[in-house]
Amino acid sequence: MPRFSVIVPAYKVQAYLQESLDSVLSQSYPDLELIAVDDASPDACGAIIDEYAARDPRVTAVHLAHNLGLGPARNAGLARATGDYLIFLDGDDVLAPGALQAVTDRLKATGSPDVLVYDYARVFWTGEVVRNRLSHRLHEDGPASFRLADRPALLGMLMVVWNKAYRREYVEREGLEFPPGFYEDTPWTYPALLAAESVAVLDRVCVHYRQRRTGSILTTTSRRHLDVFDQYERVFGLLAARPELERWRPAVHRRMAEHFCAVYADPRRLPRAARAEFFARASALLRRHRAPGAGADALPLSLTRTDRLRQTLMRAGLRRTYGVLSALRAAGLAGAAGAGVLGRGLRECALRLHYRIQRLLPLRPDLAVFSAYWNGGYACNPAAIEAKLRELAPHMRTAWICDPRHAAGLPAGTAALSPGTAAYWTALARATYLTTNVNFDRGLVKRPGQILVQTQHGTPLKRVGLDLQDRPAATPTTDFAGLLRGADQWDYLLSANRHSTLVWEKALPASYTTLEYGYPRNDPFHRATRADVLALRERLGIAPGTTAILYAPTHRDYRRSMPRHLDFERVLRDLGPRFVLLARTHLTYAGEPAAPDPHPRLIDVSAHPSVEELCLASDALVTDYSSLMFDYAALDRPIVIHADDWEAYEAARGTYFDLRTCPPGAIARTEDELVDIFATGHWQGSRSAQLRAAFRSRFCSCDDGHAAERVVRRIFLGQSAPVPAIVPPEERRPAPAAPGTAPEPTLAPLTAGLWP
Repeated sequence: MPRFSVIVPAYKVQAYLQESLDSVLSQSYPDLELIAVDDASPDACGAIIDEYAARDPRVTAVHLAHNLGLGPARNAGLARATGDYLIFLDGDDVLAPGALQAVTDRLKATGSPDVLVYDYARVFWTGEVVRNRLSHRLHEDGPASFRLADRPALLGMLMVVWNKAYRREYVEREGLEFPPGFYEDTPWTYPALLAAESVAVLDRVCVHYRQRRTGSILTTTSRRHLDVFDQYERVFGLLAARPELERWRPAVHRRMAEHFCAVYADPRRLPRAARAEFFARASALLRRHRAPGAGADALPLSLTRTDRLRQTLMRAGLRRTYGVLSALRAAGLAGAAGAGVLGRGLRECALRLHYRIQRLLPLRPDLAVFSAYWNGGYACNPAAIEAKLRELAPHMRTAWICDPRHAAGLPAGTAALSPGTAAYWTALARATYLTTNVNFDRGLVKRPGQILVQTQHGTPLKRVGLDLQDRPAATPTTDFAGLLRGADQWDYLLSANRHSTLVWEKALPASYTTLEYGYPRNDPFHRATRADVLALRERLGIAPGTTAILYAPTHRDYRRSMPRHLDFERVLRDLGPRFVLLARTHLTYAGEPAAPDPHPRLIDVSAHPSVEELCLASDALVTDYSSLMFDYAALDRPIVIHADDWEAYEAARGTYFDLRTCPPGAIARTEDELVDIFATGHWQGSRSAQLRAAFRSRFCSCDDGHAAERVVRRIFLGQSAPVPAIVPPEERRPAPAAPGTAPEPTLAPLTAGLWP
């Protein structure tokens, strides 16, 4: 007979099950049996369990014919258990190393109690590990074992089955088993603790409780969350049948109220149509099982005043008042101190109330709202889509969210929305279409029927999203949970190429549909004429006959200040009077001059509203690791990479590929090499053209001048197929450079395999 029977139910946890089973079988204390129950899982769980059973005699495989749920699956394992003690572990959780040795040592030290309660830590999908905040209740001072009445605070801990070891004889004597439905732990853990003759604690983390982003019961919207009422009815049925346990009614009632409020407050659990029913049933159950003297004064002191008030309102059935209280708290009024804070809180509360009211009104099918670069001006992919929408669907009304200082740059046909105003919240509540290249206000509550389009703003060379979790130097304060909450709202993600598609699906996993249509902001590269290019150069002050180099470096995550990678005065002196530099600082350094000192052939274009116009006006691009290189390649004009700190950049930020092995043109590692590349003409030589052609083949396959039209027809006009079809690369004619300054486009076949 083994010391422990570890029961592991499995359903749709194939990605985690092996780690879970390994955590049991690799324990330093080997006297165990592992009963793994395949709850008719449609994935590979059954096969994984069979593999483990075939190679380790301690593993018993149990396969259920039909999916029965977590409770019945545990019962199936329980029926086959022969160990002295029962331990339950969910298929996506793990036992900490040395856990079973620590448990058996504690069981011996405490005289083989009926129940041993041990600690756990939450392991988040971000990699963060957080120990149970109530771990202090597991201190091992005092009697080795005791009855629950001696330490009633244990009832305030998480009431789950997997943070305890149960003596099997005790479980069989009490006839404990799991019911079907959600929250099946409730009718097991309360009776197990309340009826135990002896309880002990172990102040050690023995379980790592995985906090999955998706797929767990707590993140599943379902009416099955109403099962919680049946589970508590079972608990109170036990209390009624066992007079000696009736004394626990007030404590269980308080915990039930806390549980109901927690379920109701979680927006992920209850469908909107079930919320009123949940509140009404919770109110009825709280009143029916209320013990004499269990009023508001009997609630535990650890609860806040607001929490106590919420429970009282729920018991009284005052759902609307409960909702108002929640709204006030969310608006920041609960803790406002001082007249200034209170005034801001009142304004915020009024705006939130306004937003709530607007969300009750019908969506406007003809209204589309756009934004770019954190309330910046009219730019990037959203601007290109907005312009094409007004062209192809003139009946649509468009609005642009921007800081008031950018409003003058909006086209006449679109309305300006100042962030945080009533008009802004009205538009977010009523618009059917929302398009941005970053994320909308965190206060946005996406309504059924609203369509959110995420365009992004560049092909990723540097790591993004979840791929930055191990890059603290690059993202010291990144809120990964917030990033994913934003991604969950996206209906469509616009991708420029296959590389971007694969990166975003891994870095920001969510249920959006990817549209690999190319970037709308690059459409002008295939529509502009030579006359357009000359007009742009004249407006920028580029002298006729000169070669204009657009210098656009990216920012450095590992530096606080803007780095100066080039000595502009020296570079321009060495290049000679035929060259002009258009210097553009990264958005991160907005307001800082591109160069510390002016120069007659240096034009600071950092404030120019359209980087696409700068690309068209220039003859070549010099950059380091900026995503602008992927867009500029669609123009088929020379690109030179200035990679003077690749190792430091790669170490701090990380990249998806080594740019040095597949550059879009010549690479300079020093300022001297950069000057030499232009002085010798290598920047526009045949090798440069070959590298550019290979780069275009990989990253510009969709940029043909019609990306915005494809987006508008698919999303706003409802056409399923991408129209127009993508123009074959050999048939494209990018906008020509100014005459006499740079070579004509190579129009080389876009074939791969030309890396240096």
